[in-house]
Amino acid sequence: MRRQRKESKNGDVLNATNRAIFFDRDGTLIVDKVYLNDPDQIEYLPGVFEALVQLQKAGFVFFIATNQSGIPRGLVTIENLTEIHRRMAEAFAQHGVKFKEFFFAPFPTESDHPLRKPNPGMLLAGAEKYGIDLKKSWMIGDRMLDVEAGHRAGARSILVGQREKVSDFKEWRPPAGVFENVIDAVPFILESAEL
Repeated sequence: MRRQRKESKNGDVLNATNRAIFFDRDGTLIVDKVYLNDPDQIEYLPGVFEALVQLQKAGFVFFIATNQSGIPRGLVTIENLTEIHRRMAEAFAQHGVKFKEFFFAPFPTESDHPLRKPNPGMLLAGAEKYGIDLKKSWMIGDRMLDVEAGHRAGARSILVGQREKVSDFKEWRPPAGVFENVIDAVPFILESAEL
């Protein structure tokens, strides 16, 4: 039986088994400089290039899903944010790693906008546009709002770093795993993935 093929809004052929990893940005892939607005200050966390190479080889596609409340606060400009993401894409591309898209939510922290994590809007937008199967996908971040966004989207979630304790967020479901950093999470993801 031939698998049905259809096309996404951007013309990519969709496959029902497409699986993705949605990454938070600051504190997950790069050092959190708190309202990063200077592209020259990007600093990558240890092991992130190696981690994404391994995960890409396993068949995952990648997205960034980042809250950017610094924009409405006037601390981050759209121009600099665009350049930061361009440079990040370029740096990962030098390791053979590609991101499908960089999503960002330019809303204040008190906003309940559907795109702002812990709401799942950015993940749902990526899934809709690129034909991602969220049940086979992951959200990785350094805050519990990242974990919750993944759960609300129907994906599995991982918490990295030591910024927040799962036990402090009893109203939200715990992550599938807690790790020091992204590279440490790779074996767990690969073992858990439906290959």
